[in-house]
Amino acid sequence: MIYPKIPLAQTVVQLCKAKGIKHIIISPGSRNAPLTIGFSHDSFFKSYSIVDERCAAFFALGIAQQTQEPTAVVCTSGSALLNYYPAVAEAYYSDIPLVVISADRPKHLIGVGDGQTINQPNVFENHILYSANLKLDLKEDESLEGEALPIFKALENKVETLLGMKQSIQEFNEYEINKALNIALQKSGPVHLNVPFDEPLYDRVSELSVHPVIFPLKEKQVDIALDIIDSCVKDWNAAKRKMVLVGVKQPNQIEQKWLDILAKDDSVIVLTETTSNINHDGFFPSIDKLIAPLKEEDFQALQPEILLTFGGLIVSKKIKAFLRKHKPDQHWHIDTKKANDTFFALNKFIEAHPNNFFTELLSITHAVSSNYRPVWEAVKQRRRTKHKAYLESIAFTDFKAFDFILKAIPDNTILQLGNSSTVRYVQLFNINKTLQVYCNRGTSGIDGSTSTAIGCAVASKKQTTLISGDLSFLYDSNALWNKYIPKNFRIIVINNQGGGIFRILPGHKNTENFDTFFETNHNLTAEHLCNMFGFEYITASNLLKLQSGLESFYSEGDKPKLLEIFTPKHLNDEVLLDYFKFIK
Repeated sequence: MIYPKIPLAQTVVQLCKAKGIKHIIISPGSRNAPLTIGFSHDSFFKSYSIVDERCAAFFALGIAQQTQEPTAVVCTSGSALLNYYPAVAEAYYSDIPLVVISADRPKHLIGVGDGQTINQPNVFENHILYSANLKLDLKEDESLEGEALPIFKALENKVETLLGMKQSIQEFNEYEINKALNIALQKSGPVHLNVPFDEPLYDRVSELSVHPVIFPLKEKQVDIALDIIDSCVKDWNAAKRKMVLVGVKQPNQIEQKWLDILAKDDSVIVLTETTSNINHDGFFPSIDKLIAPLKEEDFQALQPEILLTFGGLIVSKKIKAFLRKHKPDQHWHIDTKKANDTFFALNKFIEAHPNNFFTELLSITHAVSSNYRPVWEAVKQRRRTKHKAYLESIAFTDFKAFDFILKAIPDNTILQLGNSSTVRYVQLFNINKTLQVYCNRGTSGIDGSTSTAIGCAVASKKQTTLISGDLSFLYDSNALWNKYIPKNFRIIVINNQGGGIFRILPGHKNTENFDTFFETNHNLTAEHLCNMFGFEYITASNLLKLQSGLESFYSEGDKPKLLEIFTPKHLNDEVLLDYFKFIK
């Protein structure tokens, strides 16, 4: 077995192994060589080499998203670390366990003009669950120079003190690494290990010189207080208008029997989003389709007495605006970790898994006689009829393209969505219930959707389709610089020659200023990127070409495929805005 000679590198690798962190994404560098040697020579780990650190971090995020286990990224010192920040922020707000391991130079080389150095400790301070700033190992032949010199000048027995200091440094590092990794495991979020190394960096040994102590995870058992349950039961049974709103959620998280009970209660409406991964014929998907055409008196009728939320962040701006204006009497949020006061009405944070809460609540509550759900069920059915009629009347645009794309995606596969207009368009459709749907909604950025989708595809082994806008795809084009992409991976790029979402937002369209600084017009395509990175390239610019393109797109092949759909940018926004008028 080959190990790095540096004890700190051995300690990091051994503790990652002890905590079951299997996937290690390494970006090339010299300062991180001890870590690279340790991870890449141990068959326990699945090590990946990704050059671009920003792509590497989102790739790791996609793996962690699927495995629900910590995934590590390893980089050299300097600005390499800063490229992880977008994915770190996404992991922080999306509760994804990402372990950032950055190599660093010794402290005495920081701030003196040495190359490839920045202030790395606590660099993610506002978006990290824990930062472990580790200490440099002292060498056997330590000459008491540099940062150690002032400590030892006043000491008589230097050898004995040096041995003691080595031991205390090792204990400190073991404690900090254990603590950081346990937090990532228990709290499902990003942590940072900053690991200083002195040269030589490439020395190897055949036996370990340190055997770190492993601190076990502390099991956290949270019981819901009886007085909270009693209060909830009393209020739930008394309310005739109860709204359950589900945000981002992993698939198969809620027991079906609780969903069935909620769906049968006429005093309850359950609003879901595409990213909720919860389906029931009695629920209300496509929130914007339901509420966008409403008048003031309709909003007043929809206003809930109790709003119960669980899951992550909400996509729909319309439901947020509605509930902020027409606040519920009570807002309860159910989560094991945190509660966002999204609607400025939160009065109960119930720290529990939704399944546990529903077990306590729904087993002793009863259905309430009400016309709340029946009235809105009728509205939902009318909207669906109008939606279908509208699709039959419009020309080939983004809207029409999404209808055909979503019907073509194979059963029991994974759908990854880009942000901005992509996820919002998909929200308007009732998609295949067998699909698992994901989107980076923690920060809602366009910067890492492709990298995340590839990481997801690698970890899940299921066929994965990414739907992306053109700007998002081009922004993250280095994601394709990745030799691990499965041949069944599929990308659909909706190319409307710019940021189409800005055409449906307030602003002065069709001016040089708007075209340049908002919509960001371009004439780029994905063709040359596909040629360079080994993707099969398919195009479509009308309905017939799209239909035939989708057939070949999902046929088996010996390499991944990309379908680029060109839509008319000056018509897309008109069709979408007219849609909400039509379905009234």
